[in-house]
Amino acid sequence: MAVNIKSPEEIQKMRTAGRLAAEVLDVIAPYVRPGATTGDLDRLCHEYMVGQQKTTPAPLNYAPPGYQPFPKSICTSVNHVVCHGVPGEKRLKPGDIINIDITVIKDGYHGDTSRMFYVGQPSIQAKRLCEITYECMWRGIDAVKPGGFLGDIGHAIQEHAERNGYSVVREFCGHGIGTKFHEEPQVLHYGRPGTGLLLQPGMTFTVEPMINAGKPDIRQLADGWTIVTKDHSLSAQWEHTVLVTETGHEVLTLSPGAPERGTGAPFTGM
Repeated sequence: MAVNIKSPEEIQKMRTAGRLAAEVLDVIAPYVRPGATTGDLDRLCHEYMVGQQKTTPAPLNYAPPGYQPFPKSICTSVNHVVCHGVPGEKRLKPGDIINIDITVIKDGYHGDTSRMFYVGQPSIQAKRLCEITYECMWRGIDAVKPGGFLGDIGHAIQEHAERNGYSVVREFCGHGIGTKFHEEPQVLHYGRPGTGLLLQPGMTFTVEPMINAGKPDIRQLADGWTIVTKDHSLSAQWEHTVLVTETGHEVLTLSPGAPERGTGAPFTGM
């Protein structure tokens, strides 16, 4: 497994890209409200990225082997959609939960982050799922340090999710990131501590657990991209891009509008 160790100059570019990706989530937050369509959110994010930030939306026309080009600039995953929801005419309604996933390219480097939002007031069950998933992400991030292992990250996430009665999606995982959208290593959200790749300073990758309220099984919709829970249960996801440092880790996708750690509280639309 060839993992790219970033130089100080590359790390600085990753910091810039990460900050800009998080900024898009701050900007779109007030528009996540009943009556808005996921296509509206995509258009607003695209205009901000291209017009204001001068960044490139990485998902637009992204086409890994076996996939048709992704047709939009962001991913919008509502309720039982696990990931890769394609923005369109779906209109948000009170009580929905939505994950908005942003990846921008700036000066050749990618910043990747996602956040859950409540549309109006969520149900108690939906709120708890979003909060536990947020905690899962941070427990995984806490395990990132030089001399640690990828399995430590997955174990921390899996243990917290399953102890709270939830399941971890296995088919999708975090990933290395830099000049490419998806690099090595793959960062599983389940596993055994002390196993897998040894973490080294200069590695950058995402931690992005997808946690289901029901069973972990998923299926793909006919659009070739959207992934949903097979049992139609709710799913939630949070994502940060993380750097392994000499003494621990640095989260590259923090922003002023992100929920404070310890609250797990997504933005609530009006």
